Amino acid sequence: MKKMFLLALVMGAMTVGLWAEDYTSFVNPFIGTQTDETGALSGSTFPGATMPQGMIQLSPETENYVTWDPCCGYDYDRDSIFGFTHTHLSGTGCTDLIDVSLMPVSWKVEPLQLAEGVFGQNFSHQQEGARPGYYWVKLKESDVKVELSATIRTGIHRYTFPQGKPQTVVLDLDRMTWRGDAYYAGRRAYQIIQGQIRILDDHTIEGFRVLTGWAKLRKVYFRAEFSRPFQSRLLMDGKRNAGGSDVVNGRALRTALSFNPADGSELMVKVAISPVDVEGARRNMQAEAQSWSFDYYTQTAHDAWQKELSRIDIEGTDEQKTIFYTGLYHVLMQPNTMSDVDGRYMDTNFEIKQMPQGQTYHSTFSLWDTFRAAHPLYTLIAPDIAAQFVRDMILHYQTYGYLPIWDLWGQDNYCMIGNHAIPVLADAILAELPGIDVEEAYQAMLMSCTRTHLNSPFEVWEKYGYMPQTLQNTSVSITMEQAFDDWCVAAVAKKLGKEEDYKRFIQRSEYYRNLFDSSTGFFRPKDEKGQWIEPFDPLSYEQPCFIEGNAWQYMWFVPQNPQGLIELLGGQKAFLAKLDENFSLTATSGEVNGNASGFIGQYAHGNEPSHHTVYLYNFAGRPERTQELVEQVRSTFYSAKPCGYAGNDDCGQMSAWYIFSSLGFYPFNAGAAEYVIGTPLFTRATLHLAGGKDFTISAPNKTAQRIRVKSVKLNGKALSDLKLTHQQIMAGGTLEFRMK
Repeated sequence: MKKMFLLALVMGAMTVGLWAEDYTSFVNPFIGTQTDETGALSGSTFPGATMPQGMIQLSPETENYVTWDPCCGYDYDRDSIFGFTHTHLSGTGCTDLIDVSLMPVSWKVEPLQLAEGVFGQNFSHQQEGARPGYYWVKLKESDVKVELSATIRTGIHRYTFPQGKPQTVVLDLDRMTWRGDAYYAGRRAYQIIQGQIRILDDHTIEGFRVLTGWAKLRKVYFRAEFSRPFQSRLLMDGKRNAGGSDVVNGRALRTALSFNPADGSELMVKVAISPVDVEGARRNMQAEAQSWSFDYYTQTAHDAWQKELSRIDIEGTDEQKTIFYTGLYHVLMQPNTMSDVDGRYMDTNFEIKQMPQGQTYHSTFSLWDTFRAAHPLYTLIAPDIAAQFVRDMILHYQTYGYLPIWDLWGQDNYCMIGNHAIPVLADAILAELPGIDVEEAYQAMLMSCTRTHLNSPFEVWEKYGYMPQTLQNTSVSITMEQAFDDWCVAAVAKKLGKEEDYKRFIQRSEYYRNLFDSSTGFFRPKDEKGQWIEPFDPLSYEQPCFIEGNAWQYMWFVPQNPQGLIELLGGQKAFLAKLDENFSLTATSGEVNGNASGFIGQYAHGNEPSHHTVYLYNFAGRPERTQELVEQVRSTFYSAKPCGYAGNDDCGQMSAWYIFSSLGFYPFNAGAAEYVIGTPLFTRATLHLAGGKDFTISAPNKTAQRIRVKSVKLNGKALSDLKLTHQQIMAGGTLEFRMK
């Protein structure tokens, strides 16, 4: 094991020399963990240890049971920790996971305390820290230092106990999440169906739990190994003491393991998990975590993150680099590995399937959020991984009948509307991403736009040319988003020469027009008879025809045809007047939706429907206004502080907006494999692309005051239409901005 550790240090030293700087030093995992002074949502991110696309996200819980705010389990404004669990969601608006909790204490745990299961201990941020692949904290009551690291599928713990005090580790399979809304009235909406803890020997525990929650059925198997033998153990199911048994089954399982202080103050624990079976957890640990050197794991994690973050080089201030590389870190954390080292995974039919040798299956597709910028960023800077995501979405389609809506732990939790795996596949096909079966992907898109399912009654869609609110809730939002998805199918059909499909779906992509009311200037709901539904308030968030937004925010969601939207609003002059009003009107009506934050007028950067809107001025002859707004959003709603996001990061979408918008371009139409020009933040940035090519963004006369663009050249030639194609970037070269 010492040889393995020394080899890791040598390799780490060699790899650092390959890069100009240590990119991981600019990552602050605490960004996004705190609400701001106004109480607005922050990123709902966690600070714990994880690997790029890792199955493990090992992080502390600052509430006894995780609720919806924050969904990640960690709140920077709390001062207690209740356990360290191995799975989390980053930046989401719903909560789940929170699996296999460990907590070290320096006292003997009695049966009554174990039955209650509350082991909260205070901490301070002065005795806490984090970097990619590493987290540490000092627990006040027990005086234990906790350090965490991770491999892809194994969590690594190191506890340093105070001299002469008892040493106990509590393993809790009953920790989970709560719903805090009125419907559930504080009751658990997430239920454990069954679990098991099995003591194999004085170093090893295995077990599982099966539960239902946001993902309707999850199976989590684990294997825990300890670096020292435990002297005794207390094994319980709720208030039932298992006595001398080595196995306990039930729904509220916990064990307290006692270690001999005379054996030393340091204790390591390795916990491998699997969504398949205990044998999968064993193999995962054997493949990834044989060493007992904690530093080996932190070095390995550092090197993995260094490699991923090095895909983009920027020249900027330390603060700018911190925001940028932390954002890139948050994007690359997920989608997550959901197959074991042997390639086995559980599909949507709850059957165990086998990936081809060397391939990995992924889950955690927050597609309503991430199709907009996070997935295009993967397509641009990590096409090999992006192709894997496309393959996994097609595997989902093959067993589920349509592409994923919101895929969690290998299943569809069906959160949100539309089917925004479709633009992800369209973007990949139009970008000519290697490693994709294009015909298979197209068939998956086609069936996902024609096979009726919840929120998507396509016979209604084609009969009426819109979604009637009397037949389908959130009808206006669905109409706008489905029209966009249909455009994506049409664009791919055109590329593949499928003329009849193209005609059908390009016509459907214009259905948004059928809900435009010229008398109010908004998209609004109709019934099945074509009558406008009253009352209508464009400022209200409480109208059931919209989801997570109001009429102002949804009126701009026509990324597939901005010129058509300009025409619909009465031409360029009227369009600009309305768009200006969108960014200046501060009036409200009733309660603002909890997901809406980061306001500039009615623009709400804290939620995804607004994200492309600042770039609309490009299409109406006022690119300088886009440039001003991009700078305003960058400087107002992002910072290097714990409250550094204006809303949920949503699996990296909030971060991806910043990354693109700092580079100077953005995927306005996220399914088109093209980008619109904005304004760069840096004097120089370089994308290190597949095939060894570089694409450099240069703005030599850029200053903090110079945010407007005078001219843009691609490889020395003027870029007149303020657009870039994916192929132009992937060919390598230089995009040069002259600022004014």
